[in-house]
Amino acid sequence: MKNIKKLTAIALYFLCLSPLAAQKTQWTPDGNAYYSFTKKGVEIVDVLHPGKDQTLLDSNALIPAGSSEALQVQSFQVSPDDKSLLLFANTRKVWRDNTRGDYWIFDKNTKKLTQLGKGLPSSSLMFAKYSPDGKKVAYVSKHNIYVEDLSNNQMTKITTDGTDGMINGTFDWVYEEEFGTQDGFRWSPDGNKIAYWKLDARGTKNFLMINNTDSLYSFTVPVEYPKVGENPSGCSIWFYDLASKSSKKTDIAGDEIQNYIPRMEWVLDSKSIILQQLNRKQNQSKIIVADASSGSSKAIYTETDAAWIDIKSRWNDNDPSGWDWIENGKEFLWLSEKDGWRHIYKIDMSGKETLITKDAFDVIKPEFFDVQNKQIYFSASPNNATQKYLYKVSMKGGKAQKVTPEAYKGSNKYTISPNGKIALFTNNSVNAISMGSVVSLPEHKELVAAKRTAKADPARSKAEFFQIATQDGVTLDGWVVKPKNFDPNKKYPIVFMVYGEPATQTVTDSFYTGWNDLYVGDMAEDGYLYVSLENRGTPAPRGREWRKSVYRKIGQLNIRDQAMGAQALFAKWPYADTSRVAVWGWSGGGSSTLNLLGQYPDIYQTGIAIAPVANQLFYDNIYQERYMGLPKENREDFVNGSPLAYAKNLKGNLLLVHGTGDDNVHYQNTEVYINELVKYNKQFQLMSYPNRTHSIDEGEGTSLHLATMFTKFLKEHCPPGGK
Repeated sequence: MKNIKKLTAIALYFLCLSPLAAQKTQWTPDGNAYYSFTKKGVEIVDVLHPGKDQTLLDSNALIPAGSSEALQVQSFQVSPDDKSLLLFANTRKVWRDNTRGDYWIFDKNTKKLTQLGKGLPSSSLMFAKYSPDGKKVAYVSKHNIYVEDLSNNQMTKITTDGTDGMINGTFDWVYEEEFGTQDGFRWSPDGNKIAYWKLDARGTKNFLMINNTDSLYSFTVPVEYPKVGENPSGCSIWFYDLASKSSKKTDIAGDEIQNYIPRMEWVLDSKSIILQQLNRKQNQSKIIVADASSGSSKAIYTETDAAWIDIKSRWNDNDPSGWDWIENGKEFLWLSEKDGWRHIYKIDMSGKETLITKDAFDVIKPEFFDVQNKQIYFSASPNNATQKYLYKVSMKGGKAQKVTPEAYKGSNKYTISPNGKIALFTNNSVNAISMGSVVSLPEHKELVAAKRTAKADPARSKAEFFQIATQDGVTLDGWVVKPKNFDPNKKYPIVFMVYGEPATQTVTDSFYTGWNDLYVGDMAEDGYLYVSLENRGTPAPRGREWRKSVYRKIGQLNIRDQAMGAQALFAKWPYADTSRVAVWGWSGGGSSTLNLLGQYPDIYQTGIAIAPVANQLFYDNIYQERYMGLPKENREDFVNGSPLAYAKNLKGNLLLVHGTGDDNVHYQNTEVYINELVKYNKQFQLMSYPNRTHSIDEGEGTSLHLATMFTKFLKEHCPPGGK
């Protein structure tokens, strides 16, 4: 349900974005170029001088000795001493990201390729990283951590207890899914120690999915999955000393099972680590420093929230790694919503905090910490929650300054060079998209023109933005794509696209806003009003209260906002045909669709729910407990927010779609919802996709089949066209 994946033309999300899902921009040391894969191999792209790219690794060099085929490289690292490359190839999926594969060293002097981890199972290595001096590489295989000396390729196994239930150096399903954690070990800056996570998942039950189609006899596919109310894996942090070849466990206060550790990094002096610990309810956060020699620890900073506390992955593209040090490791930067806005603070090693961003608006995302010039770049949008602009503020604190020029309206994206002087810039709005220009900072002078640009097709209806006030006094952002040749004197069917949960926004000013890849044809051409509303509880930059008002009220407050928003639109738009109202959504949006049909059956006549959570008690503990509490304390909130409670009220037309191989939102949800519909003789249409996951995109013809069915059902039960 939390997972997010952007279809090419709609703002609905399914699969989580991962640090390894796409190769991150890897800059050269001077920050004026970056490394890129091309047909030629690995190239150095000079951002300031287009056309003067250099080849770092020719594709012909990717053919190992004795082989006729080149390595299928997904990503790479340049060694700290710049003498070699660490190549990640022949990758395999773990859950949904390609985080397992083979690693090879390419020696830049000898041009030789050497495979690491020889003797270990093929494509079993994960998260390989150079030691700080570039002479060793550490990696994970089969839940154990290894260190390999590059001078002789001798391997040292630094953990020996790794099994499916005892996990070293990586994470279980739910940690990865909800905290974004994947890489579970860290070299010390001096290269003498490795700190790593150990998860004891032996008490976590497997959820069994059934594969009926890939063999003569069906077989089960187990996924370790702690559901709401079930204990998470026990989590601890360990040190390994390379000189003594010994391990030591950190002594961290608190039950290992009832607390989470979503972040951990080394302090710059290599003498200790710093970590974040969250309690089970995720409403208390402690910053803890642990000594690497003794293992002793102490909390230096504690924060509590009446709802929940977000971690770094929530605003850092699902990547929680890294610690934002300033003043040579004496202080670090931190984000908190404690004063009602998401603001940046600095905290010293004694726990003393200082507020940096003091304006009354949210930091959407820190973009770059320019330590040398003591500036912070961050994205924000004080006046329009659908957009995003670049701001800067001094690390001493004070009033922020807008960097993005007024001419660039919409959702602006920056990839800032490590030197802080230049950025790859994308301007994105419903009117146009411009990608790949290079701008100077902080002047924002264009140094290199955009590589790709596109303008909205004037013959195609585009999204228009609006705000609507509900009878509860809540103002919602929204967009609408009106029918082509719109006539306000006619009445048109209205289709709502909904998500509605804390994972993502749907109302953003971007080029593809208002498009729908699940519709075969053109909704505007056919005569639909296509609409999305942003209810409270979504991560819009409208302050802490906006986002956290949904605490313990998912499936209730957000659903009421949607329904009251629809009613307010009907009162304002006489051209909306209230006898032809449809709603659809995927994942959390599927849940919202079912809740809207069940709780407000007199408003919505037709719904298409894809991969919905029908019972919140069936979802994973980290996500659902973060936003809803613990069921032993407030079980009624989980029940009252679940579509299952309202299936008996269904009046309209329902298309229910789910993949039976969904390891995220289990097909179990759809089956129990079906039972409830059958119990009350509620007729509906069902489409089960065998062995498809949460994205329902595996298998030949699947995407077209889903889109064709979606379109056919919508046209039959919510006929298009003005009347």
